[in-house]
Amino acid sequence: MSTQPHVVALCGSLRDESHTRTALGHALDGARDRGASTELLDLREYDLPVFDPDDSDAGDAERLREAVRGASAVILGTPMYHGSYAAPLKNAIDYCGFDEFEETTVGLLAVAGGSFPTGALDSLRTVCRALDAWTLPHQVAIPSAYDQFEDGEFVDDSLESRTRVLGQRVVEYARIEPNPPSFESEQNAGGD
Repeated sequence: MSTQPHVVALCGSLRDESHTRTALGHALDGARDRGASTELLDLREYDLPVFDPDDSDAGDAERLREAVRGASAVILGTPMYHGSYAAPLKNAIDYCGFDEFEETTVGLLAVAGGSFPTGALDSLRTVCRALDAWTLPHQVAIPSAYDQFEDGEFVDDSLESRTRVLGQRVVEYARIEPNPPSFESEQNAGGD
């Protein structure tokens, strides 16, 4: 029996007027186009102190893990800061692990105030690979984000289409079953 896929988008921006959050909304629209239920996980709504492995259940950690674990697929969205992804997203991912990401389809989206945010996307792809996630080849890079939106809508139709396709693709690949298990998933127990 087929069940409705559920896609969550994890927003790594804490800004009130976040272009990342706006773009993730469009990606989630694409997921809904393919019949998925969706949820935006806004890190402003979670109490997540800086990750400490001695207190991995601090604050809202379990609530975050449950939301990610319950997803058929995940979209990670971030602004690019100094060539990489934002600290709030890194902190949230640190509270998660293999239980949340292993063999889970993940889509990537990054925005930048300037040039293409490929550094952030590359860094996220590396983290997802370490967690044995199944990261889509299709990704979204939004440069010059201040010029890309007007009243919450894209000004460039092709960029809007690419963003919606990301949401559609995570649904299409949500049930992928990568195998065999990776060496990393069996050996990477954490940095004790």
